[in-house]
Amino acid sequence: MGKMGFFDSDIVQQEAKQLFEDYQALIKLGNNYGKFDLEGKKLFIEQMEAMMDRYRIFMKRFELSEDFMAQMTMEQIKTQLGQFGVTPQQMFDQMNLTLQRMKADLAKQA
Repeated sequence: MGKMGFFDSDIVQQEAKQLFEDYQALIKLGNNYGKFDLEGKKLFIEQMEAMMDRYRIFMKRFELSEDFMAQMTMEQIKTQLGQFGVTPQQMFDQMNLTLQRMKADLAKQA
């Protein structure tokens, strides 16, 4: 059982890293959002929503985990985000806000 925890945390760390990189890539991509056509904007919003779902599930799993390594990884994520001056909750809220704004925008264009 103990070994499984470590194995898990390895996957978890990989996933955390992936999630963080995907998030940064999306934000970077979002800088050009204004230049996207309608289809591009729809696609981007879909990607953002998928990312938020992944993020929600990911955080849930962590909060529920008793695993020491999982909790350590959570701390690492908080530290990583802290370098950008945000907490995980703020990052999530930020994504949510951005998403709402984009959807409202699209509704106007449609």
